[in-house]
Amino acid sequence: MAMDPEALEREMTIWRHDLHAHPEFGFEERRTSAFVAAKLREIGLDEVVEGVGGTGVVGTLKRGTGNRAIALRADMDALRIAEQGTHAHASRHPGTMHACGHDGHTAMLLGAARLLAGEGGFDGTVRFVFQPAEEWGQGAQAMLDDGLLERFPFSEIYGLHNMPGLAIGHVETRPGPIMSAEDIFEIVLTGIGGHAARPHQGSEVMLAACATVLNLQAIVSRRISPADIAVVSVTELITDGTRNALPGQARILGDARSFLPEVSATIEREMRAIAEGTALAHNVAASVRYAREFVPLVNDAALADEVLKAARGVCGPERVASAEEPMTASEDFARFLAHVPGCFAFVGNGPSAPLHNPTYDFDDAGLLPGTRLHAAIVRTRLPVAEQA
Repeated sequence: MAMDPEALEREMTIWRHDLHAHPEFGFEERRTSAFVAAKLREIGLDEVVEGVGGTGVVGTLKRGTGNRAIALRADMDALRIAEQGTHAHASRHPGTMHACGHDGHTAMLLGAARLLAGEGGFDGTVRFVFQPAEEWGQGAQAMLDDGLLERFPFSEIYGLHNMPGLAIGHVETRPGPIMSAEDIFEIVLTGIGGHAARPHQGSEVMLAACATVLNLQAIVSRRISPADIAVVSVTELITDGTRNALPGQARILGDARSFLPEVSATIEREMRAIAEGTALAHNVAASVRYAREFVPLVNDAALADEVLKAARGVCGPERVASAEEPMTASEDFARFLAHVPGCFAFVGNGPSAPLHNPTYDFDDAGLLPGTRLHAAIVRTRLPVAEQA
């Protein structure tokens, strides 16, 4: 039986506001997971399992006799950001907020479960995967390590993410690479601090740290081919100095983005050389910690075309586009694509504040288009056989 779209939208909005008011950081999503599991059971799924990969939830819905299974994924975690929004559903947890729209993603996927359970229209099995800890790149792997694919088998997986600046009801994705890898680094410079009035008596690190930050910019401009995409960003510079004391230690932290393993390797190699060479020139010591947290997100070409096809049916051809270029943001969803093919797509959030901004909020008008796209993907990939 067809569902009332206005009633479904109202229900999802209530869910989204509740989730937004109670944000939880990665692997701490206990209230969120309990909320999701309770709603899935209320909806009437065939199976709901909690505690997958720590705080993840997997719901299963079966219709017909088909033996194929696909998965839809939403992320649940929030960020350590103090919300500056003034709406009634603003965060009640100081220092934590849904600044990336995962509350909306969760509500959309719950809505898709409600829609598909009520209307059917597919033949096979749908796994609703609610993932923890996307923001720091650990949740997908935790679910995989906990036997996600063995316990809840599926052959394809799909995910949606809101995009500020893209109009509500619009969809974008692309075949092949769509989001970059993220490497994180920490450079520690160690010298001898001392009195601010007597810099010649020590080997303080402030000048070396500033020079290192500037020298790191040469990696992309002079060591990476212009044909390759790469970004190196310093995001923190922390010292143990004070107003009248020169620091003896400085920590330089940041991240690097790329799409190719050889580019990532070049960034690490050049970063180590720059850190050590700059430190030597300033008579201090350097150590570098370099780690690869997110892998590149590469959509299956054929399945990306299928998502675009489903989106055109839901949103209209004029509201669907194949993105010309990948973006240098990163996504934990990529870990799933190392095991099964799938596609990650963006749905419009209108003229909102940017992601990870303290004034950001998911636009409730985007809930129903996202839910309809989830359902359309299922019905496209698990079609009901036509009656002879």
